[in-house]
Amino acid sequence: MPSVSAPKSCILGTGAYAPDRVLSNADLERLVDTSDAWITERTGIKERRVAADDQASSDMALVAAQRALEAAGLTAKDLDMIIVGTVTPDLPMPACAAILQQKLGAGPIPSFDISAACAGFIYAMSIADQFIRSGAQKHVLIVGVELLSRILNMKDRTTCVLFGDGAGAAVLGPAKADGAGILSTKLYTDSSLVGSLCIPAGGSKERLTPEALGAQRDKVHMAGQDIFKVAVKNLTSASRSALEQAELPSSAVRWVVPHQANLRIIAQVAQRLDIPLERFVLNIEKYGNTSSASIPIALDEALRDGRIEKGDTVLMCALGAGISWGSALVRV
Repeated sequence: MPSVSAPKSCILGTGAYAPDRVLSNADLERLVDTSDAWITERTGIKERRVAADDQASSDMALVAAQRALEAAGLTAKDLDMIIVGTVTPDLPMPACAAILQQKLGAGPIPSFDISAACAGFIYAMSIADQFIRSGAQKHVLIVGVELLSRILNMKDRTTCVLFGDGAGAAVLGPAKADGAGILSTKLYTDSSLVGSLCIPAGGSKERLTPEALGAQRDKVHMAGQDIFKVAVKNLTSASRSALEQAELPSSAVRWVVPHQANLRIIAQVAQRLDIPLERFVLNIEKYGNTSSASIPIALDEALRDGRIEKGDTVLMCALGAGISWGSALVRV
């Protein structure tokens, strides 16, 4: 096997949170023209979680972050930076990360959000990795959190059946001498597809007028076929690039933790990478697409139930609005 340069940062602990309320396909049948069979066949989703009325994104992020810190054996006072990937912050400003910092009781450390939609956690991991590699920071908390139920048009069956709420987190720190760590990350954006997945109104371009609200232009709009076509191709190529950068073959990957967007997309990526679907961590049937939270939720689940073991090489990949996508190769 080709030699791999020693990693400079590693995952010290993970945590996740999903709201208690379950919205099943049967529930959606009563809200929109759809069926359990239609949703399951096209997406692999059976149910998703919905936040309580009094919950904000920072509340979900807080639980996931606390669990990650506990797993890492650290406290909020040990953190040097917080990065939150989200498109559903508590407020337009300040950053959700700043609110999370306050709730955690962390010190006056840099805390900021990144907006890469479903690829947010991969982007956050790559950024944190660079800070730790440079020696500028030691312990960085990265969080993917989304409260997507608040930005969905519940009459649009092409989007409302896909998404759920949740949060996942990881604490990154300097790599140890055991070989564990982040081996490579790759990030990309194709701006020609900006309009294929977006929220048209509510920013500086289009104000929230009564007409815009009536047309649900403050909700997620998606050209599903556009996204499907590029997702398989881009997730595959980004995954291969991460492997090439780390000088590892796909056979070295013990587990793949993909963005839980659509089971058909994941199956095609598995086929193109020549990695059996049985080696993919899947929980899409329980949570749906939780955007930036989907990878850390699945990663935490697989670490805690023992599927992912010490020494395993794990590939992660995600694609979302932008169109932004990326991959990460990690030895746990």
